[in-house]
Amino acid sequence: MPTAGKAVPSGDDWIHEVKYDGYRMRVVRNGKTVRLYSKGGTDWTKRYPRIVETALKIKQSNFVIDGEAVILGVDGISDFNALHSRQEDHQAQLYAFDCLAFGGDDLRRLPLHLRKTNLMQLLRGRSQGIFVAPFEAGEIGPDLFDAACRMGLEGLVSKHRERAYRIGRCDHWIKVKNRKHPAYRRVLD
Repeated sequence: MPTAGKAVPSGDDWIHEVKYDGYRMRVVRNGKTVRLYSKGGTDWTKRYPRIVETALKIKQSNFVIDGEAVILGVDGISDFNALHSRQEDHQAQLYAFDCLAFGGDDLRRLPLHLRKTNLMQLLRGRSQGIFVAPFEAGEIGPDLFDAACRMGLEGLVSKHRERAYRIGRCDHWIKVKNRKHPAYRRVLD
């Protein structure tokens, strides 16, 4: 989980991602079985059938990916109210930002940039339901945050490219929220 920050870090060691306004989700596929777990560990497999169907179409039959379940509005921006209402669960899709296991190998000890390489390989060719969350590396972080705010996005999450995956809050994942976005005032994360 990211630590709240006041400024986006800059430097070559950081990877920057859009912070989507949705629910954190882990997708676990083991053979022909797919399970979706919320940040709190609740099984939401039945809640988001599109994500499950897409996960079953991926050639690799054993993986764990971490991402954000979202519903996009007509403007292409994540719509938390639509997601929270449960009326459009069938439209939810996953923006994947990390690959924790691939082909039976635990990748959590690898640096983030290698886990992202595995994620891109795993999701290559997927066009519906699960996408690699776009990211940029390096000095561009503060400029990306400004652009995200102008576009009405929730903010950015910046992650140190050389760090292993760690459970719980960590100082190498920095979340900076757009103060004008509705999520800034919400307690949900």
